[in-house]
Amino acid sequence: MQVGDYVLQYLADLGVKKVFLVYGSAIGDIVDAFTRTARLEYVCVMHEQAGAFAAETLTKVDGSIGVCLVTSGPGGTNLVTGIANAWYDSIPNIYLTGQVQRMLIRKDPAIRQLGFQENDIVSMVKPITKFAATVMDPKQIKWVLDKAVYEATHGRPGPVLIDLPADLQKEDVDPSSLVGYVGDDPMPEYLQGLDQVIDTYLDRLNQAERPVLLGGGGIHLSGAVEAAQEVGRVLKIPCIPTWNALDIFSSDYPFYRGRVGTYGGPGRNFAVQNADLLLTLGCRISGRITGGVPHTFARAAYKVIVDVDKANLTPDFQEVKGDVNIYCDAKVFAKRLIERAKARKLKDFGPWLDRTLEWRDTYDATRMESAETSGIVNPYTFMRVLSEQLGPRDVVVADCGGNVVLTNQAFRTKTGQRLVSSNGNSPMGYAFAGAIGACFADARGKIVSIIGDGGFNVNIQELATVKNYNLPLKTFILNNHVYGITKAYQDTNFGGRYEASGPIGYAPPDFLKIAEAYGIHGVCITDHEDLAAQIQAVLEHEGPVVCDVNIHEWITYEPRIFGWSTPIEDMYPYLSREEFLSNLYIPPAPGWDNPVYPQKASQRAME
Repeated sequence: MQVGDYVLQYLADLGVKKVFLVYGSAIGDIVDAFTRTARLEYVCVMHEQAGAFAAETLTKVDGSIGVCLVTSGPGGTNLVTGIANAWYDSIPNIYLTGQVQRMLIRKDPAIRQLGFQENDIVSMVKPITKFAATVMDPKQIKWVLDKAVYEATHGRPGPVLIDLPADLQKEDVDPSSLVGYVGDDPMPEYLQGLDQVIDTYLDRLNQAERPVLLGGGGIHLSGAVEAAQEVGRVLKIPCIPTWNALDIFSSDYPFYRGRVGTYGGPGRNFAVQNADLLLTLGCRISGRITGGVPHTFARAAYKVIVDVDKANLTPDFQEVKGDVNIYCDAKVFAKRLIERAKARKLKDFGPWLDRTLEWRDTYDATRMESAETSGIVNPYTFMRVLSEQLGPRDVVVADCGGNVVLTNQAFRTKTGQRLVSSNGNSPMGYAFAGAIGACFADARGKIVSIIGDGGFNVNIQELATVKNYNLPLKTFILNNHVYGITKAYQDTNFGGRYEASGPIGYAPPDFLKIAEAYGIHGVCITDHEDLAAQIQAVLEHEGPVVCDVNIHEWITYEPRIFGWSTPIEDMYPYLSREEFLSNLYIPPAPGWDNPVYPQKASQRAME
């Protein structure tokens, strides 16, 4: 069997069904091997970056290992943004790159390049992969594949890359004689002292008045969604999701109590900021959660942080230091916590649950009474209505910038839905290409991409992929005709001088004409009349649809912290001093003295 055939057989044995690729001569033998197997298929995308985004989203949606295959040189370098996505969001993807023949690989870095389209992709991606290697000996192919899969899937997951020279792909190997790699199982280390720290947490829980569970994307990665939801039901405490967990503690989950971060969703962060006991599960407490003054985050809370990445538990590396740091997989921890919590009587937090529910509902980011906005579609209203039209098996893939802020503030998730984005690296163009990957996931409902006009431009060529495979993808472009989040930033920091964000330096095309050129149905939503019916017509259309939603020049993403020096409970639009203080169980953050807040530049311009 040739190495190319062996690689495909190995991937099929892992359960891989689709491989995203862009053809090139340096992977010609592997691509040709698809003609000799019926166990998996390739999906041709138009750009390698799009293939990486599609593989990433496939993994996020159904948990299978996403694979992307590209040629040497620019094929590999075009993957780098997608690999970075997987690195920062901890996605166990496999990237296969072709390489020039072994005799043409440079022997010394003093030589810049020897073979045509030769490139040392392994050295380039080592900082953003858990494992990367060039296979020089065909007898090593099983060991390298085993090692790559182990690294990708154990501990904190992450991407891996295997570089395969063109001539090596033709070599014959005997699968029965190949030697594999066997890694260590970290489970015993997780279990050391785990019961004791859980019992200590439960003791503190019974002494607490205002406990909160903060859940992150690590819950998905460990397969702990059901276990985490059961933790909330057993402890009966407020559960707050990060943006990576909005579909874990979904909007219809009985203990869901709002969202967290610098763009405050329902609840305006009051639950977390008033907590006296905080348990974080699968969550890196990043600056997008804490704002620019991390010491004010949950400042009265005793913090118990559970993470599978030891570096995130190192005090010197923590933006918010844990009082107790627990090295453990989220699923292992959650299941053990449930077991031990059920064996004892727990405190009733009914009044605290009621108050956090009041905050969630009082401080909703979406105000339906403001739906009628002259001449444009109010994106908050649009997002809320869209969420009402989607069901529990549907998948929403959101992009970056202003449209993902709108989505994460206003979209109400349902149990069983997936709402995904690429939140760590957050590149423009992710959602459209990523949603292509979601279309190939197992047992899902409708696939929806939410993207801005700027982001849609980045991977607009993938309209060809959507058409070629007749994918039932519904794409909603929240079109404000500018780089919205950039202009909002310029409002805050540069006095409203809108350089390079539109119309200076940026002007989007007519997306419906472009969709038509690719043979894809296009729709425009320009008003609120029968908004639900307009959205439903898009969702029910057979085949792909591009829907241009006119939110012309909307750059108002609120509530949010103003600048980077504000505690996250103190957001614009600002509450009066009396209302602000009435929502605090703890003293205001140090230095808070009812300042006179500056008006935003956009407001000054309107006035």
